[in-house]
Amino acid sequence: MEQQPPKVLAASSCCGLPSGNTTAWWQPAMAYWRSVDKPMAMVLAIILSIAIGLPGQLQPTLLFTRDALLHIAPWIAVSVTLAAYAQASRADQWVASALGDKPRGMVLVAALVGAASPFCSCGVVPIIAGMLRAGVPMAPIMAFWISSPLMDPTMFVLTAASLGLEFAIVKTIAAVAMGWFAGAITHGMVQRGLLTDLLRDAPPKTCSSSPRTLHLTVQWKVWQSNTARSDFAKSVASNAWFLGRWMVIAFLLESLMVAYLPGEKVTAWLGQGVAAIPLAVAIGIPSYLNGFAALPLVSGLISLGMHPAAALAFLVAGGVTSVPAMAAVWGLVKPRGFVLYLGLALSGSLGVAYAYAAWLGTRAVM
Repeated sequence: MEQQPPKVLAASSCCGLPSGNTTAWWQPAMAYWRSVDKPMAMVLAIILSIAIGLPGQLQPTLLFTRDALLHIAPWIAVSVTLAAYAQASRADQWVASALGDKPRGMVLVAALVGAASPFCSCGVVPIIAGMLRAGVPMAPIMAFWISSPLMDPTMFVLTAASLGLEFAIVKTIAAVAMGWFAGAITHGMVQRGLLTDLLRDAPPKTCSSSPRTLHLTVQWKVWQSNTARSDFAKSVASNAWFLGRWMVIAFLLESLMVAYLPGEKVTAWLGQGVAAIPLAVAIGIPSYLNGFAALPLVSGLISLGMHPAAALAFLVAGGVTSVPAMAAVWGLVKPRGFVLYLGLALSGSLGVAYAYAAWLGTRAVM
């Protein structure tokens, strides 16, 4: 009698139906969704929503976004170019190697450099991305990232002109202190293994990627190497495309806040006294526009009686948590990295504002 081959049963799904090689109905949809450019889809969704729900606001929003992009374009161009040069020349890996064994000692240096750098909270993102990909320790990166948007030479001069030299010095100290605080907390978390792989779409780790084992020669003259020139061009294009899309989203949303959440009215709700500090920090997140625009507004409110510590809280909290900054941070790091950045920014803002209030109180008593 001829032996029959054993029957092969098809695999069953959780519903008891045979799955075999059958493609589920939702898999093509998921594959298509994964291929969609999420930031561009969000841009189109925001514009379409405004066109349908607020048709009269569409043109002002588009004009606002255009003007904001043109204003920030030079800073983005500089930061994207520097980040691309660091990557193409392998200077970023050299920096990672130099910082790999002493991240704790470099936190204060990074905070000082950040406060002196001319990059805004958006323009610094490509540089941060390059440093993260190169393996630079997270502690000095966070210190630089927090302090950089708060102060730069131009901002210092304008702050002194608008709010006085003392306030400009206080804000500079606050920027460095917040950067150092953020770097120190981050270093402690890294030491305990609580922070790993924060970068979105991070490159795979290899045994040779550790900063301590890097032995490389920096190609400072990028233009002399075909490979380096190609890497430079690719890095410029990818960083500009990444940052540009998120900046469009940020400025579209910011235009709506300018139209329906006037900064003058919101900030006027802060009142007086140190009790307004937490409210100043909270309001600084959605209503802060940019450092230069905020200065005359805050100057006028201080002249009307707003507590200087509340003004400092609004300026420093808004500087690191403005809508453009948060959009750029969200696009760069994973959610836990975003939460860490936001938590350090807000707690640091409260700390420096209350320290300033205490100092003013002590001086008043004297």
